Amino acid sequence: MRNTTRDKVLQEIKVDQPAQLLDFLVQKEVRKSRNAVKSLLAHKQIKVNGKLITQFDFELKAKDKVSVMKYDQSRKEKRLKGLKIVFEDDDLIVIEKEAGFLSVATDKEKSRTVYNSLNEYVKKKDKKARVYVLHRLDREVSGLMIFAKDMELQDIFQKNWDNLVPKYSYMAIVEGRPNPKNGTVTSWLTENKNFVMMSSLIDNGGLKSVTHYKTQKSKGGYSLLDFDLETRRKNQVRVHMQEIGHPIVGDKKYGASNNPIKRIALHAGGLILKHPRTGELLEFKAGIPKAMQILISETQKERKKG
Repeated sequence: MRNTTRDKVLQEIKVDQPAQLLDFLVQKEVRKSRNAVKSLLAHKQIKVNGKLITQFDFELKAKDKVSVMKYDQSRKEKRLKGLKIVFEDDDLIVIEKEAGFLSVATDKEKSRTVYNSLNEYVKKKDKKARVYVLHRLDREVSGLMIFAKDMELQDIFQKNWDNLVPKYSYMAIVEGRPNPKNGTVTSWLTENKNFVMMSSLIDNGGLKSVTHYKTQKSKGGYSLLDFDLETRRKNQVRVHMQEIGHPIVGDKKYGASNNPIKRIALHAGGLILKHPRTGELLEFKAGIPKAMQILISETQKERKKG
């Protein structure tokens, strides 16, 4: 067990009357939003009378002492290589996946996956616990992912994804400068025998797919785009950027000419989630990854040199 005697106390609050822990922390405004307070509990930053508490509905008594602790950034990074826990409660885990890690196992790789890492993590608390996959990100794509903690919730999400996840957005760096800068791509997608998604601008019996894109900025030969998806199809953003002649940087499967940052420059950076138990809307954002930011910065320098 980790020694926490050196943990720094940011704030101490005495309890005047009985209350549930989450409601108490929200009332005392230890953070600006209820979601931010939940994050404190998920990241093991709350102690009651010196004991670490993560339970939202923990019953406080008068004269209890609640302490808000400084977050130890190394705590989870050592345990969960390749991902960062953004939010956790009794039902769900929201993580940010790094590029280079599989979401789930394949025939060639069964251990180095987000799914396995999270299962190991929850089993340290409860040997019978496990996580359930709700969706996937490709190995070389980074960003936000949601996992359920029971099979019932997995089924609820599979049947009600659009209602429970009203927004799941991406950003990407593409080759060239799209014209128009902002637009919508609509096509029908089918998968060939080599597992490559093929796009048709006319209805060929494939899956109708709609992607809205907006150019955030362009530098040199690259552009940073934001995406909102009306549909969720395999490789949808990647295929649609190839369709309009501006493949995602590093995505040689779908037309990229080079791979300067050794990954696909695609990142799932925005998520709005309606909690299936409480109905509360939770919003999560994951900023542009360092490798993608460096690519934009390098392009700026190249233009200055020219």
